Amino acid sequence: MNRNIKPSCSICAWRGTCNKKFSIKDPSKCIDFSLDVTIDLPEDEDDDKKEKDKSEK
Repeated sequence: MNRNIKPSCSICAWRGTCNKKFSIKDPSKCIDFSLDVTIDLPEDEDDDKKEKDKSEK
């Protein structure tokens, strides 16, 4: 999973019932943010290369 995902209302698991939805200026500071696991986000290619390098050693 990509660990460098910036928190955003559009990918939050609570976006359907959130009262703060799109009203806070910086969603990265939202204490209720949880990544929605049903959304398929692209993986980082750099992370894949690092894992391959580690396994080859």
